[in-house]
Amino acid sequence: MTMDRSNQTTLCYIEREGKYLMMHRVKKQHDINKDKWVGIGGHFEPDESPEECLLRECREETGLTLTDYQLRGVITFISDRWQTEYMFLYTATGYEGAIGECNEGTLAWVAKDKVYALPLWEGDKLFFRLLETRTAFFSLKLRYMGEKLCEAVLDGKPLDLTKRLEFFK
Repeated sequence: MTMDRSNQTTLCYIEREGKYLMMHRVKKQHDINKDKWVGIGGHFEPDESPEECLLRECREETGLTLTDYQLRGVITFISDRWQTEYMFLYTATGYEGAIGECNEGTLAWVAKDKVYALPLWEGDKLFFRLLETRTAFFSLKLRYMGEKLCEAVLDGKPLDLTKRLEFFK
């Protein structure tokens, strides 16, 4: 387990016309998200608030300045391979600027109904579903063994992962 940087992160899905701006992580060596599709975000710098991290990461990765965003939930990632991560999950509907080149992956607008077919972490599918179905703030704990999701707890209540397909309907 490496602990050389903050274990607090932000993640944002910018929304436009029924699509999310997503990043296909294909450019960095030794990337735990290699070949997966994720949102925009990253690790906190010293003394940053979640909003400061969100705005900085968005500018760095997309060239956009967010003008309308909302904190939707906190996700606790636990893994047998990496340090525990506490992620502040945002959605955004307002921004200024033009999308630039990203050195961490390829940016693309993806239709919300096509997201589940992409290579994603299993737990990401859970929080995409929550973004679709809930307006209330949520807390989601995800425990991984390797890349296998073995536990999910939503607002303190365990989810039955054997019924995960029903959760996505």
